[in-house]
Amino acid sequence: MTTIEADEDDRDGWTVLCLRGELDLMTSPEIRRRVHDAVAAGRHDLLVDLSGVRFCDSSGIGVLVATRRLLRSCGGRLRLVLPEAEEGQSHVNRVFAALGVTRLFEVYGDVPAALAGGPPVLPPEPAPGPGPVPGPEPGSVSAAVPTPLPRTVP
Repeated sequence: MTTIEADEDDRDGWTVLCLRGELDLMTSPEIRRRVHDAVAAGRHDLLVDLSGVRFCDSSGIGVLVATRRLLRSCGGRLRLVLPEAEEGQSHVNRVFAALGVTRLFEVYGDVPAALAGGPPVLPPEPAPGPGPVPGPEPGSVSAAVPTPLPRTVP
């Protein structure tokens, strides 16, 4: 049976959610509910401490991505604490890296650094803005546009 513990605390204007255990298909609905409850209560700056999470699957990542989307929609902020991979704690880091989602979040090495708001260990990818959609690189195979052949009429 998988379990997760979540302690919630308010510090320096941030709601800090410290998770311990396994963030997976069975436990992610509980974390989703906790996030929604915090947002419904008007707390839009959320810091999720993952340093105590020993296992995370795609369901857990999905909750974090949905949390990011929810908080951005209401003008809030999300920061994650994802410490450097240490012995026994590298699983969560590997999952984030393998799925390529680390770049979506402001990631800090510990709670004090995240609360201080200095530069994150990994800055998030900027939100896509209006503007032209980049095309293929000049000279690439996809940049070659076939020229129509002249039509011959018999």
